[in-house]
Amino acid sequence: MSEDAALTDWAPGERHCITCGDAASVMRVLELDHDTALCADLDDAAAAQRVAIDLVGAVAVGDELLVHAGVAIRALGGPA
Repeated sequence: MSEDAALTDWAPGERHCITCGDAASVMRVLELDHDTALCADLDDAAAAQRVAIDLVGAVAVGDELLVHAGVAIRALGGPA
């Protein structure tokens, strides 16, 4: 699935899905495993979870991802 297909249900500039209303979170990659990453929520550092990364291509520890329902839907790059 292409990145554009993964973002079909996202309104431009929004952090929630227009189909289900669920919010997306910006998360930072802490460690990588084959097709998942352990990520920390930037709004709540204590909230870490495994995230599927197969839709966003190559990512590195420290990169930020936009995550919806446990799936990274966009790589935002490293911290500014």
